Amino acid sequence: MRFAITIEYDGSNLVGWQRQTNGLSVQEVLEKALFVLTGEKKTIQGAGRTDAGVHALGQIAHFDLKKTMTMDAIRDGLNFHIKKLYKKIKVSVLKVKKEKKDFHARFSAKQKTYVYKILDRRPPPAIEKKRVWHVKKKLDDKSMKKAARILVGKHDFTSFRSTECQAKSALKTIDSIKILRVREEIQIWIKARSFLHNQVRIIAGTLILVGKKKWKEKNIEQALKSKKRAAAGQTAPAEGLYLHSIKY
Repeated sequence: MRFAITIEYDGSNLVGWQRQTNGLSVQEVLEKALFVLTGEKKTIQGAGRTDAGVHALGQIAHFDLKKTMTMDAIRDGLNFHIKKLYKKIKVSVLKVKKEKKDFHARFSAKQKTYVYKILDRRPPPAIEKKRVWHVKKKLDDKSMKKAARILVGKHDFTSFRSTECQAKSALKTIDSIKILRVREEIQIWIKARSFLHNQVRIIAGTLILVGKKKWKEKNIEQALKSKKRAAAGQTAPAEGLYLHSIKY
């Protein structure tokens, strides 16, 4: 049977989704817990390869099992063994669902939603430390909202991707960007079928220049047209980024 799981995690002490040699990944945590639970050594395929420090509220992954188990037993068993194996790691399986054999967590996805959180106040965060980008100066979120509209639609996002991005094309379509203020927090919600490496973080790092009144809308247009990474803003810290949800 093929199963899809919905996962929530705090990426602070992890090297990202993908298994790596330089530290513990979400993929490794889940694969080890699954092996202890079932005795089956499986590769768990994730929908989004989140970077080190990036969080998830609704990451999706899939795997196949020979062993017959209920969906509740898989969920509860994985959570039990994750907690037992990794006491300081915060990874939780929220849901388990049976899927068709051709389902793929990454390639079957129709839309991904990311949210980037910025805390714009002078005092540093206590509760949300490592979960927001702390900016000491109050930002102009209304100007950020207007500037964000320029990035919606199909564009060449060369200026808004990592220089190490391995995608063959920088052409991507952003379905929507919404900027909300929730008290002292600005949230940048971005939806698209797929993203380039660091695209959301670079968009956040560029829009913050508008929020600080260092840039205007025309600067965003120029950065987009230049097709040069150096023309856009900084790559925002990983700690403010969340993979929110995935639509199939």
